[in-house]
Amino acid sequence: MKVFVSSLITGMEAERAAARHAIEVMRGEAVMAEDLGARASSPQVACLRGLRDADAVVLILSDRYGAKQESGVSATHEEFLEARGRKPILTFVRTQDPEPDQAALIREIGEWARGGLYQTFTSPENLRDHVIRALRDLELARASSPLDPAALVRRAVEIMPEQTRDQNEMQLHLTLASGPQPALLRPAQIEARELVHDLAQRAYFGQPPLLDLRVGIDHRLDGQALVLFQGDRYHHTAEIRLWGTGDARLILPIGRSTDMGFAALIEEDVAEDIETGLAYFAWLLARIDPTERQSHVALAARIAGRHAMAWRTRAEQAASPGSGSITGWGREEEREAPVQLTPAHMARQALAMDARTMAEDLLVLLRRRWKDDS
Repeated sequence: MKVFVSSLITGMEAERAAARHAIEVMRGEAVMAEDLGARASSPQVACLRGLRDADAVVLILSDRYGAKQESGVSATHEEFLEARGRKPILTFVRTQDPEPDQAALIREIGEWARGGLYQTFTSPENLRDHVIRALRDLELARASSPLDPAALVRRAVEIMPEQTRDQNEMQLHLTLASGPQPALLRPAQIEARELVHDLAQRAYFGQPPLLDLRVGIDHRLDGQALVLFQGDRYHHTAEIRLWGTGDARLILPIGRSTDMGFAALIEEDVAEDIETGLAYFAWLLARIDPTERQSHVALAARIAGRHAMAWRTRAEQAASPGSGSITGWGREEEREAPVQLTPAHMARQALAMDARTMAEDLLVLLRRRWKDDS
């Protein structure tokens, strides 16, 4: 296992040596800035390349923040931003009177690592022991439930609803696949009345709410999945579907009705629905997996429906609410194909910490499918 050691260098030589010793005790390869040697690129670019090649990151924080790079943040902060969502980050902190920027970084990392590995240490020797235990636990977790990113990404697409050519209503479909654990909920847990209550309450009263409180909600079991739905049993106008694996699916109605009888796809409305859906996924995983056995997720999104008014902004719709072309004729299969982010799988914490960025990118990908430039 390659492990990148991220910290200030000057003044933390003893801590870095302790981390290197721990990695080597665990028969890993320590990737450290001082070993990278002369490179054609800048030292920080070389460090970021070394981080990208590593399997995990040991992040060591003290009172000092460090000099800011051209990006406006310190080298250690840059390395954290590069690693988060992509690599396991094992964070170790020893502070007494941190600089303001360092205190803010520690808070940011603490929020990101919520439920993950985040420990304090008292000495280089104590740090060495912490790193050994953390790497051992990481290796055991990987051995018992190795993450298969490709399978995770495929599953996010596979749990999309089946496409039907007789669907006239416009809907947003969002799916979440989680791993590496093959199962989170026992049959008795997924049938529990308390779970149904919590899912419905959050959908109705979350901020912002996911479902329209004016419309009733029902629930049933469909195979191995718990389904909460609005509409009737055979035609769901909105849906929350949860599998015992921790995978989940949302079906949300979108589009504003127009005088022409077709729904108008309003960009800002779609953006809000995506962000609300991602927030619901983050809450849902915290509800069913509070100890974060599932460390990674993959997402997929699509807009489904036979025909809609051309994609437009709220301002464009307000300017001409009764006019516009119909989009979707003859291109339904292309337009309704799921979109995924790049990379398509990410650390679970990204659902909470990077939801707005992910929502923006999913919106752009959907807009490319549905907006007619002609």
